[in-house]
Amino acid sequence: MISPFSLQEADWDESPEKILLPPTDPNAEVTEIPGYKLVYVNGGCPRNYRVYKADSMIGVIFQHLTHWSNGVDSLRYAEALDAAVGLDEFMTMTGYFTATTEQPFTEEELLDIEFDALTFDEWERLKRCVPESRDLVAA
Repeated sequence: MISPFSLQEADWDESPEKILLPPTDPNAEVTEIPGYKLVYVNGGCPRNYRVYKADSMIGVIFQHLTHWSNGVDSLRYAEALDAAVGLDEFMTMTGYFTATTEQPFTEEELLDIEFDALTFDEWERLKRCVPESRDLVAA
């Protein structure tokens, strides 16, 4: 299982520090805006934030000195909420997210999704998956 917790040890510092903390970690810098949680990752200008909707990460937004932006369009937003909503709408419009009424992904469809976007349950399904093809080819 891939974990968002990893330790990074700098050569000049003896103490390890956690990076990519989840929004539930007490050491994470979390900003809540209506409908979303922003978790500070790093950066000075722009500051990078992971955006969570419910318990799922939907993408990244950036805080510049004069505006906010997200990773999917070239628009400049006045507020963090606007950048998060723009990101959410883009991901929904492109079909990246599925509605809860839709059928769950098949194991083959899960293999085509970026690993960062998979939920814990989807990872568990993939771990139990046995490929149907007996002629596997190394890529």
